[in-house]
Amino acid sequence: MPSFDIVSKTDLAEVDNAIQGVLREIAQRFDFKGSKSTLTREESAITILADSEPKLEQLHDLLKTYFVRRKLDPAALDFGKQEKASAGTIRQVVTIKQGIDREISKKIVTAVKGSKTKVQVAIQGDELRVSGKKIDDLQETIRLVKGLGIEQPLQYINMRD
Repeated sequence: MPSFDIVSKTDLAEVDNAIQGVLREIAQRFDFKGSKSTLTREESAITILADSEPKLEQLHDLLKTYFVRRKLDPAALDFGKQEKASAGTIRQVVTIKQGIDREISKKIVTAVKGSKTKVQVAIQGDELRVSGKKIDDLQETIRLVKGLGIEQPLQYINMRD
């Protein structure tokens, strides 16, 4: 029976490459000379440290730009709240979204069941497995899920016949 998986994964090696690109640009730019602005990644969280709020906004833009350059979706970034750090700096933790959480999974399942296509959707941890008798039904399901406007990047992998 044909099937495919719906997943939400971000390649952390490419995230590291994007962060290194941002750090190189910070080192070269005149407006960041003498600045304490840095980015570090631990697990699936990026910590941004900036001197002021405008520099923090510039770092957001740079991070999103380098994500696009590395063919990563900037929608995978979940910007946390800003907090004061030592020496008058501002710290912000950016979470990298990995996996599909329960609410989004349920939203996708109810939308697919409401569409009356002849497919079955199974939640498998932080992934969804969609299976049906015809590949055309599976492709229609992919179009339906893309049309839902989910704010998290989704990948459709393992299409099997």
